[in-house]
Amino acid sequence: MDEEELLRLRNYLRGSMTGASTPGDHSHAGDQPKFLDRLSKTRVLGISSGKGGVGKSSVTVNLAIALAQQGRHVGVLDADVYGFSLPKMLGAVADPIVLGDTVLPTLAHGVHCVSMGYFVPDEQPVIWRGPMLHKAIEQLISEAWWDEPDFLLIDMPPGTGDVALTLSEVLPRIEMYVVTTPQAAAQRVAQRSAFAARKLKLSVRGVIENMSWFRGDDGTRYEIFGSGGGERLARDLGVALLGQIPLETPLREGGDLGVPLVVSQPESEAARAFGDLASKVMAQGPARVYRQELRIR
Repeated sequence: MDEEELLRLRNYLRGSMTGASTPGDHSHAGDQPKFLDRLSKTRVLGISSGKGGVGKSSVTVNLAIALAQQGRHVGVLDADVYGFSLPKMLGAVADPIVLGDTVLPTLAHGVHCVSMGYFVPDEQPVIWRGPMLHKAIEQLISEAWWDEPDFLLIDMPPGTGDVALTLSEVLPRIEMYVVTTPQAAAQRVAQRSAFAARKLKLSVRGVIENMSWFRGDDGTRYEIFGSGGGERLARDLGVALLGQIPLETPLREGGDLGVPLVVSQPESEAARAFGDLASKVMAQGPARVYRQELRIR
């Protein structure tokens, strides 16, 4: 492909991203991707947790694939800038194609992926302050060719901080799903994360409890991390407990090998739980976000 063909392709992609009427024509839509428009069909789901170690990224990857397996166009954005892991977990290790200022997300298991991990060497730490983080997240969102997916899942860093603030500004329609474990300590920290999201006027749609139990070879269910944390958190937040994901060895192995559980063990108890979770998320429909000043009194 010569330089002229590359330029035409880049202009076409930019035009389709922004809703321009013809390739390269940005006169009608500016440079804002279509999925950022308030009338877009895209549902942006923020997968968050109060603390690390609860399996948030694993939930993000398997939920994304479960949605794709049900015929949806799905993208994932690894916004965990300091601890990016999605490319390896998803098996999307090929470098994305970059055309000028447009990035083509890598495709794996039916899911499109963009991550800071593609642009930073594995051994290089990311040591950035707020303004640099803000710019990086903005670029990952606006310069990737997402087209207009049905779902864009955002794997958020644990806790609250600059990334959450940036996402609330750039993606005001983001719907938050809080991941916790049955452990009381994890539930309390996750609750603070949800309260912070609401303080930023983001919609908290539901709770996902991970590592809910381990089933032994004899079929006995062992609640290694206790029980009830997800249910208590959902009750305190006034939202639904959408799923309880059991702890299974292939869930961890799949993340290490880049072949997630819902692909490698589709009939397993955990894979079925992710399928049910995807169905419930779809059934919810998009959140309705109103600005107070626009309400009709």
